[in-house]
Amino acid sequence: MIMKKMLFIFLLVSAVLPVSAMQDSVIIPIYRQLFHDKIDNEQLLLDKLDGKLDGLIRATHKDEINLAITDVLTRKIDTLQIFVEQNKKLVTNNDKVRYLSYIESLVKGFKTGWRNKAFNPVYAPLLVDTFERIMKSDIDGISMAPAIGELPYQAGKIIAEIFPENSGYTESQKLLYLKYCALNPDKILQTIEPYINEPFADALVTKSAAVNPTAIYNLAQAPQTKLGQLIHRNTSPSVKTIVELSRTPNALLYFPFLDDMMKGNKTVEGLKRIIGEDGTGYDSIGYFKLLVETEIAYFKRMTSPAKDTPIAMFGANGLREVLKNKALQHFVMPINDLHDLSNINTRMRSTDSLSAIDLYFMMALSENEIYTSSYKHSYSRMIQRLGKEPRTDSLLLQVHFDFFKKFIKIAANYNRLDNFLSYMPVSASETLMRGFIANLDKTGNLEDAIDVADSYSSITNTNLLTAILGYVIKNENDCIRNNNSRGKTIYGLLKTIFLSADTANKIDLTGILGIPSIYEIENANMRDDSGRIIQQVYWYGDKDGKTFFPSFINSFSPRDWIITSNSEWYEIRSKKGNVWVFANRPLDNDANLDDSAQVHLNEYLAQNDMLPVVVVHRGHSYWLPRTIKRMAGNAKIVMLGSCGGYKNLNDIIEVNPEAHIISTKEIGAGDINRPILNYLNQTFESGKPLIWKNMWATLTKLFATDPSTAIRESWDSYIPPYKNLGAIFLKGYNNMVED
Repeated sequence: MIMKKMLFIFLLVSAVLPVSAMQDSVIIPIYRQLFHDKIDNEQLLLDKLDGKLDGLIRATHKDEINLAITDVLTRKIDTLQIFVEQNKKLVTNNDKVRYLSYIESLVKGFKTGWRNKAFNPVYAPLLVDTFERIMKSDIDGISMAPAIGELPYQAGKIIAEIFPENSGYTESQKLLYLKYCALNPDKILQTIEPYINEPFADALVTKSAAVNPTAIYNLAQAPQTKLGQLIHRNTSPSVKTIVELSRTPNALLYFPFLDDMMKGNKTVEGLKRIIGEDGTGYDSIGYFKLLVETEIAYFKRMTSPAKDTPIAMFGANGLREVLKNKALQHFVMPINDLHDLSNINTRMRSTDSLSAIDLYFMMALSENEIYTSSYKHSYSRMIQRLGKEPRTDSLLLQVHFDFFKKFIKIAANYNRLDNFLSYMPVSASETLMRGFIANLDKTGNLEDAIDVADSYSSITNTNLLTAILGYVIKNENDCIRNNNSRGKTIYGLLKTIFLSADTANKIDLTGILGIPSIYEIENANMRDDSGRIIQQVYWYGDKDGKTFFPSFINSFSPRDWIITSNSEWYEIRSKKGNVWVFANRPLDNDANLDDSAQVHLNEYLAQNDMLPVVVVHRGHSYWLPRTIKRMAGNAKIVMLGSCGGYKNLNDIIEVNPEAHIISTKEIGAGDINRPILNYLNQTFESGKPLIWKNMWATLTKLFATDPSTAIRESWDSYIPPYKNLGAIFLKGYNNMVED
């Protein structure tokens, strides 16, 4: 690897030398020097954007890619400047100035796109090469539209805006808009107005109806507007049905059944018997059961050879979203809210009318919201309602294995997988687990693979662990034999991680996967240039936040900490060890005051060059995306109140690639989070390395003696970074793919 880098640097330097020589031989008139200086200044600003002015643009975590990006945005840009000066087709000074300004805009566009995370810097060579091609075509009066049509959306957007006078500008804007709609079908109706008279407008409206029927519904209610007219003129059955619904009260409750309504299988009048009318008559149980029945029927269609996806299956107010929302609203939240109630029958009363299948979907769709005790009681009820001789394989057959991978993952996390498999023949359980492991390379993301990794860490049955490892190895071998590089990477990575879970194998994941240590963090790596360790704790102004915040503040003894506050946040600074903790007040969420406090605290930290290396999320999982969005991107430790699922895990690692993640399967308990943070702070103050296994062993002994059963059970739900196999998998995969 070192020789490879040295060779690349040698070639890069060799490539730059002729340009320098050419620059010395090209005489730039003084009246154009300013425009060259502007380009050079943009290159310097680009170099500084990673925090260091050192001639290397560190836009990614891979040196080879950074060198290639640096090459095209320095040497290649310099070459284009020389091209403009020497081009005999550019006769006048204004001609040359215009194209020099275009080059400046290109560097600016890359810088802005990279800084705003709107452009993948890996595409820099393609961006600059296509710019050169279009610039030469523009000089010759040729349309840029064909070249723009070949580019990814963001690259095409940057370049098209540079050449507004090109003959293909208007056509390019249409091509880019179609690319934008393909990437963002949910935003079609927000952006389509300039294109309502284009031939493709009606097709885009039909496409929008499949992912955002609510937006169609809202616009249909204003037929006098331009967009309303666009909706009403559409002749597709889906749009016409939504237009009819726009005249119906409680129309959003009908959307999940659009497909059946279009086919005549359901009618508004028939659905009214469950949905009600004029605010009365709504049957919450009946409505949920109808959603479940429809989900099963629609999923069967989706998995048939024809792969028929019903309208309004996904997206805002689609079947999946409404099914989840109603599961949470009518069942999960009421059970959670009664978590302190000792009478289980009273606590679970909302589920009295649910069948085993209904409970299956309720649990499968509430991974990030359902409390541990709520899940365990719901699971027990599901098994009971399967009858005297329960067969869980029959249950899965009845739902056509819809959500079965997610259900298995959740069951494993709550130590119920062994029990679930025990209610089916051994042959069926083996087939099920093979299906759980299968086709991880054929999905559009890594969610299923991460679910497999997370599940493995939660399973205690050694026979089941051995079987899963065997299935993974077999799939890896099949992928190797079929030259399936993605599958080989996924299954090979899972095999390595699973083998490392057994300490007897003595596998060092850090060395093998090429990722930072997952077992410890050096104290020096936590400190900024001023020697400070900066922490930020995100609080939310709901009931839980307001309840637990005072005890959090009181956990910092004035003997050891200097505590200051203002109307929106606390600053807590250690008297030794240079540890700083910032926590926004959990101000009223209904008035959005907690959000404002977080924004203002982030601005204060940025203005004072304080980058939090420890980020703590104190709140329910539905607040987690907001915490992730606010992260500065320098976190070495991220502590979550809940794991948050694949999307949040992916987002955390994308923003903080070196983060060690502590998570729990339920909302973080204050009586557990405080000892965790105290241990972290004491270690930071001592200057010693933070060794996760030592920390976990110490805290396990502490909580084992706690008189509260709830605390002991809650601690068992916490996952240390070295056992967070999903996060380790994602880091390892990203590293291997970038290689």
